[in-house]
Amino acid sequence: MSRAPWAVAALTVTLLCTGLGLLHGGEGAEPGTSGIADALPSRALGLSGHRRLVRELEHSGTHSHTPARRSRTGAAGPLRASRPLRLRIPSLGVDLPLAEGAPAGEDAAGWDAAGPAPGSAGTAVVTGNGLPLAELRRGRTVEIPRADHRTAVFTVERVSPYGVTAPDRGGRARLRLVSGETSVLARLTGPLRTG
Repeated sequence: MSRAPWAVAALTVTLLCTGLGLLHGGEGAEPGTSGIADALPSRALGLSGHRRLVRELEHSGTHSHTPARRSRTGAAGPLRASRPLRLRIPSLGVDLPLAEGAPAGEDAAGWDAAGPAPGSAGTAVVTGNGLPLAELRRGRTVEIPRADHRTAVFTVERVSPYGVTAPDRGGRARLRLVSGETSVLARLTGPLRTG
């Protein structure tokens, strides 16, 4: 074999190895560092933009706050137990102090302290007198500011007349609101920092 084909073959192998090394080295690189993956267009690499989109999504949140851990169902992971302070239902204009035990009087709310705290693992039970829970709709939110300066935000899953309750799904943070003959089941969808 003459020298020219050997030189071409050696150069091709060298270029392929160098390119693969740069690609492999660029995979874990920080944003803004150069690598062959950044230099070549996605189409040349046969990626149709997917890798670039994933990279942008991964690094878009590096300077923002860390969101609550969410499961595949859209529920946030449970919070540590903390004393609930208030019951807020923005869509109904409800904003009441939340006391431990049974609610005292009309337009009051009480938390069953024998169960989990709202936002922690399990189903917390909050009872209210005179709350128009039948007007709540699926997807609306219920907020419970807590002593740890976080607000547990729940999203309504079910509004049941006549006190019908859904089975408890252990481990998940849920809230059961009860007023009169209406029961509302909501799941924790995120904490808010309140100061």
